[in-house]
Amino acid sequence: MAREIAVVGAGMVGVSVAWHLARRGHSVTLIDRRAPGRETSFGNAGIIQREAVRPYPFPRDIATLLRVLPNRQVDIRYRPGGMLQAAGPLLRYWHNSSKARYQKIVPEYASLIGLSLESHAPMIEAADAERLVRREGWLEVYHTATELDARAAAARDDEQRFGVRHRVLDAAALAAFEPCLAEGLAGAIHWQDPWTVADPGALVQAYARSFEAEGGRVQQADVTGIERQGSGWRVATSEGAFDAEQLVMAMGPWSREWLSALGLEIPLFVKRGYHMHYAASGAETLRHWVMDAEVGYVLAPMQAGIRLTTGAELERLDAPPHLAQLDAAEQAARRLLPLGERVEAEPWKGARPCTPDMKPVIGPAPGQQGLWLAFGHGHQGFTLGPATGRLLGQMMDGETPDIDMAPFRVDRF
Repeated sequence: MAREIAVVGAGMVGVSVAWHLARRGHSVTLIDRRAPGRETSFGNAGIIQREAVRPYPFPRDIATLLRVLPNRQVDIRYRPGGMLQAAGPLLRYWHNSSKARYQKIVPEYASLIGLSLESHAPMIEAADAERLVRREGWLEVYHTATELDARAAAARDDEQRFGVRHRVLDAAALAAFEPCLAEGLAGAIHWQDPWTVADPGALVQAYARSFEAEGGRVQQADVTGIERQGSGWRVATSEGAFDAEQLVMAMGPWSREWLSALGLEIPLFVKRGYHMHYAASGAETLRHWVMDAEVGYVLAPMQAGIRLTTGAELERLDAPPHLAQLDAAEQAARRLLPLGERVEAEPWKGARPCTPDMKPVIGPAPGQQGLWLAFGHGHQGFTLGPATGRLLGQMMDGETPDIDMAPFRVDRF
């Protein structure tokens, strides 16, 4: 039976949820302060990461902790205020990153990642967005043979357990495959399954237009209040109030504050990130998405230029930007690839919503009839949005989901 549903949050996750619900015949309004795909979904590296079956654990080995402690790395930086504010969730994150707990989390997480490509595919087709997508995989490059060999061993295990295809490139094969990179690299892992997107924000926007073509409504407005209204829900906005039988909370890192007002305390914290675009330099230009795995940044040949993305910054959600991490990434990137001038005057900054057990929250809110949750995807909201929409639609319509959803329910906390 068709229902009136409001989806709050128009990133990749919210748009995908709205798209699936509209396809199922429901009357859906998608609400956000910004146009679809203009927050975190706009600024990521643009990879649909089918290979990402292992979420990012909190480092627990002494060597990594000593490396990170001086707070000068590209892959991870921290601010005392941000660490203090998120102390509880971060402590649980450290606890869940123990070997025994992490080994249990990986197959649960991998079950969701395994749906990524097959969930994006029908949305790409419906949105007529093939021009944005390449199906050539991406490169994880290494400076040292020791690190490359260790990663290759893990990749072989992932291929056996989770069907992730890859090939190992030695220095000569890497130079032939991506000739514009600097000499002296040990080699790379070529992840063959993932798809890459030349304009991540444009893909979300294309999905949103497809949602509207299905009869969905996009309302750009500031959300000022969320409350129960009779047996349903009311979303108060700067453009008026919207009443719905059911409500989906897909506001990424902002979900915690709104749910707290409803009496639901979710241990959510953020990992911020930055990007900048650069003009190409020299006769050769970058052909593939490249991650400098031992330093911790990504170079991506986007429509707007070569996008450089940093690793994670543990900081308060709305704190001012700290650009030293991006500057350090740029210095390292210029040693790997000739980069031209910066394209934009100011870097982009965004925040990834993260949970202590590295898994997103997908499912009903306990004690809140008609309230559904879809957030906490960490680094993989762009990858997992369509799968989340597909699974949540199944749950909301009382169907058996394609995978076991118990590991992703909020009552696990």
